[in-house]
Amino acid sequence: MSAVTSSRLRIRTGFHTRKSMRLTIIALAMLAALGISPAGAQEWPSRPITLVQGFGAGGNTDSIARVLAEALSRALGASFIVEAKPGAGGRLASEAVAKAAPDGHTLILLTGAHASSAAMHRKLRYDPLESFAFVSLVGRFPFVIATRPDGPVRSLEDLVRVIREEPGKLTYSSAGFGSVQHLTGELLSLSAGGKLTHVPYRGGTQPLTDLMSGQIDLIFDTLTATIPGIEAGTLRGLAVTSSTAWPAIPSVLPVASRLPGFEVISWVGLAAPAGTPTAVIDKLRAALDVAARDPDVQRRLTALGVETGFSTPQEMRLFIADQVKRWNAVIDQAGLPRHD
Repeated sequence: MSAVTSSRLRIRTGFHTRKSMRLTIIALAMLAALGISPAGAQEWPSRPITLVQGFGAGGNTDSIARVLAEALSRALGASFIVEAKPGAGGRLASEAVAKAAPDGHTLILLTGAHASSAAMHRKLRYDPLESFAFVSLVGRFPFVIATRPDGPVRSLEDLVRVIREEPGKLTYSSAGFGSVQHLTGELLSLSAGGKLTHVPYRGGTQPLTDLMSGQIDLIFDTLTATIPGIEAGTLRGLAVTSSTAWPAIPSVLPVASRLPGFEVISWVGLAAPAGTPTAVIDKLRAALDVAARDPDVQRRLTALGVETGFSTPQEMRLFIADQVKRWNAVIDQAGLPRHD
């Protein structure tokens, strides 16, 4: 197979303008002024809304879900329940929501794992596109590549050199086989022209513990998981996976400063089961726009390392389809086996 350049494998973000969202709000306001409720949304919500997220309670995804649930609750005047449904890299949550009643009372906070899992697994029990009614992308964030202070590499330049000159020497953790962190490491290996050795975990704090004890060499983790250690001097930040320096951690160089074109940005977005009434989706999008203007919501999401950015449902669908396509390219070029 011919080489695939890092620019062709680049994971793009694809966040767009809010024009269509503003038009939706105007339309809903006009209907409200006339005393008309959109069909399908007349009785919604009629009970508490469950927002499902596919990772452990107390983690970064759970924290983001809780911020959004509180904001949507205020905007809609409805009760929200955040349900953590961890397992299989988020696939258990996606399957559960795909099979839920499409009445707007069950939502899911999708993450980058939704696309990487779709690329890695051949026999999902749901379709990553057709099984969902997309509402909007909500935000994005990079990963931080870090090591311990006395680790085997001391800089991004060191990291790229060792990957290239001593393939397989360096080990790195991920949240599991086929996770975004795993495929980010594979993309870095391809871009550097060498190899990292993948060590899958099931999330949690064990990777950090093993890093500090010398069991692994690198972690690819979120801003909230790494910045405190970097600031305290217990971790050495080697790089961020965004294309440019990230505002929350400007002293850490982007991988692209050494490997032009490299970028991996993970993301979060809101969706419902396929068949959810369009009027309900419109109300949710309007509520998200209200949340986007709330300084407290912005502050709390920024503290979680999230840069907010919203989209139309169609833009979210196209974005996810593009992500699946790009991760498929990484998997094919790396020669990784796919799972059933």
